[in-house]
Amino acid sequence: MERYIQANLQHWNEVTPIHVRSRYYDVDGFKAGRHSLQPIERVELGNVAGKSLLHLQCHFGLDTLSWARLGAKVTGVDFSGAAITQAQMLSYESNVPAAFICSNLYDLPKVLDAQYDIVFTSYGVLGWLPDIRRWAEVVARYVKPGGTFYIAEIHPVSYIFDDLAQAGPPSVKNAYFYSPDPEQSKSQDYAEPSAKLSTPTYNWTHSLSDVVNAVINAGLRVEFLHEFPYTVYQQFPFMQQGPDGLWRLQGYENSIPLLFSLKATKA
Repeated sequence: MERYIQANLQHWNEVTPIHVRSRYYDVDGFKAGRHSLQPIERVELGNVAGKSLLHLQCHFGLDTLSWARLGAKVTGVDFSGAAITQAQMLSYESNVPAAFICSNLYDLPKVLDAQYDIVFTSYGVLGWLPDIRRWAEVVARYVKPGGTFYIAEIHPVSYIFDDLAQAGPPSVKNAYFYSPDPEQSKSQDYAEPSAKLSTPTYNWTHSLSDVVNAVINAGLRVEFLHEFPYTVYQQFPFMQQGPDGLWRLQGYENSIPLLFSLKATKA
């Protein structure tokens, strides 16, 4: 398992500078005052002003700093040293205060002893984690009593389809249910499809029931689970982007779940 994690770490160290320069992330726009958050999490989490927020798997911190711009007291965590260095630089350059920690998610309790009003994570995070039960235990460890855990994520059903097929309809390529043996991928980078990447990545699929049950078994109370027929990036080449900036499968607009969100609390 460790060799898969190390390969993924090498990948994220490699793509971080590519992402910082990409139009997808629009760092210049962020420095000019915009935020990177999607309407889904803005609406469902609501007012975060004055609340402490822990962002797990924060990449180079755009969403973390966006929550800070909305008044949250933020801490971001990622296992990529390259990403954390960029996050710290972006915090300084944009004059948005934040703390950032470089740590493997599973090792975080060894270096961080705190609890937060909100634990947040989003979009493309769960597939990098081999153990969903341990993930949920780490999440619950950092939620204050009375606090909130929130995730907005790519729907696991969508991962069964071939994301390199150039034309629809979607064709099934991958398994939906979990296996300890990850899927190896050399697919295009989502932020910069033309980038030449040198390392493969390894991903694990976690079914929606696995995610929900892991959260419940970790001691959190699920407040809601929502599913959406659109997504936040061009997951498949044959998707179309609407005026709202969201991506949909033409001809399958209400047939296939592409995103889900979950909110849970600690008693």
